[in-house]
Amino acid sequence: MGKYVVLSDSIKKRSSEKLARSFGAHWARLGNQTVVWTAEWNVFNNKAREAGINLDQQEGAELEGQLYLVIQTGRSFLDTYPDVRIVIDKGRYLVVALPPEEVCRFSENKDNWWTMRPLPMDGVIMDIIKPMARAGVPSINANIEAVSQSTYSSYLMSLVNFLTRYSLSFQFISAMDWAEDELQSFGYQTELCPIDVGDGNSYNLVADRPGNGDGIRKLVLVTAHLDSINIRDGVNAPAPGADDNASGAAGVLEIARVLAEYSPKHDLRLILFGGEEEGLYGSRQYVSRLPKEERTRISAVINMDMVATLNTASPSVLLEGAPVSRSLIKELAEAAATYTSLTIQTSETPFNSDHVPFIDELIPAVLTIEGTDSSNTNIHTANDTLDHINYELALDILRMNLAVTLKLLEI
Repeated sequence: MGKYVVLSDSIKKRSSEKLARSFGAHWARLGNQTVVWTAEWNVFNNKAREAGINLDQQEGAELEGQLYLVIQTGRSFLDTYPDVRIVIDKGRYLVVALPPEEVCRFSENKDNWWTMRPLPMDGVIMDIIKPMARAGVPSINANIEAVSQSTYSSYLMSLVNFLTRYSLSFQFISAMDWAEDELQSFGYQTELCPIDVGDGNSYNLVADRPGNGDGIRKLVLVTAHLDSINIRDGVNAPAPGADDNASGAAGVLEIARVLAEYSPKHDLRLILFGGEEEGLYGSRQYVSRLPKEERTRISAVINMDMVATLNTASPSVLLEGAPVSRSLIKELAEAAATYTSLTIQTSETPFNSDHVPFIDELIPAVLTIEGTDSSNTNIHTANDTLDHINYELALDILRMNLAVTLKLLEI
């Protein structure tokens, strides 16, 4: 069956990856850990020793089956299957080892809170990067300084004051109406767009600010989902959703406020989605209804989902996209390094937020989300309240997203 070993930062990652390639083993890296597996363990281990690489676990662990990658929302997989053999735990991303007889019990995942797939071979699943900071652009600096904790916190408080923002509730409609009034007060052109959520009806809120450029203008989207849900106690129970996702929705409103006085070269579109918690209904239907000419104009989609709970010693952000999003991830990472103190994680394995439907259609989209979100055990419960909000983290993620939006709009 073979064996596997998990290598940590104590071994240069390039050395372990090169070694694996050279001697028929496979590898996958998640941040500061690399798992290497092979059916020819003795050959690999001996070559490692000859190369002067001291493996953390020289005997290796028996692999009776296959390694799988799990991507989870919160701790959904770990809470459901605490007995699974965890090889690497990076919060949102897990590597698990499963014998063949166990695989069938994971074949159904009706709630879509996690996904499982064979572990991709010879690649990076999640990385921690330190891009070079660039000289800040004066106009961007001025706009970033306009980001206000007081207005952001007032938006958060207004959204959390709704008993729930469950997509099929009247409170959700009230929250949408309130958000629309705010965006209209800034001068945006708004539209409430009906969507289906299962057998019920809900809405997306779309707000536009046309650019003033000549010819064909690009379209930049900044998005978040407005809905909340209480999984633990039921959909009729309180669901304040302070972090998931009043934090992202309030971020869209704050970016809208900062940009309200400008007429950009390119078009800006802000979207608050409904039906995200039930299965990305709002974003999937939005993308499916996009005319071809609209799709081709979209240069970037920046999505905010859970941006305000500090789960790590220092503020961190995960930039999750796909190969089509690579240049956008780079822009966001450089903006984070230039304008914030965020630790930056990146991944090209997208899952279960409103960036995914865009990526599925090869539209550049990135999820910006707090680092190690699986440590946030309050989401989807009545405990997702303002007490757990970290404004320093949220405002830094807003500043990063605003900086890239300003650059793309050519303000």
